[in-house]
Amino acid sequence: MFRSRSKEEKAPTGKVTADLSKQPRDPQAPKGRPTPKRSDAQSQRRRASSGAPLDRKEAMKRQREARRVDMAKQREALASGDERYLPARDKGPVRRFVRDYVDSRFCIAEFFLPLAVIILILSVIQVQNIQNISLLLWLVVIVLIVLDSIGLSIRLKKQLKERFPDTPKRGAVAYGLMRTLQMRRLRLPKPQVKRGERP
Repeated sequence: MFRSRSKEEKAPTGKVTADLSKQPRDPQAPKGRPTPKRSDAQSQRRRASSGAPLDRKEAMKRQREARRVDMAKQREALASGDERYLPARDKGPVRRFVRDYVDSRFCIAEFFLPLAVIILILSVIQVQNIQNISLLLWLVVIVLIVLDSIGLSIRLKKQLKERFPDTPKRGAVAYGLMRTLQMRRLRLPKPQVKRGERP
């Protein structure tokens, strides 16, 4: 009853142990750490089934990918004028009307950059009369831009009050004035109306 086993009896047990050690361990019940709490296990299972990232690195990678996709859609919308993917500052019927109103007319401010380059070239020339002319041109251009901007803002405010009486219009006029400072072909979102066309 208490005698030791023979070598023949011990041998099969060794084979079984060797076979068990070769089998892969079940990933659901890993050894070496305590069993997780039920709430932890359930939240981990929910995260895995919902497709949420399990670690911080994976979460950052997914976030970068989502941001890249959003930026691509935004660039496409800025070129095509698609309202769904435009940035928040360009969304809404009020902003669309302001863009169309500005794009449908000539503004002196949009020619500021080319005129500034010409005036700078003239001011570099070491002839007193030409330098005086360049200074006078600076003054004329600035006065014309200010007068044109004042006229535009008055007309735009009037149009916005008529067309959108109950819609908030905060920042719409400033948005339009900033758009006039850009050359037409460089404006984003791209102009959707031709010059002279009523918005």
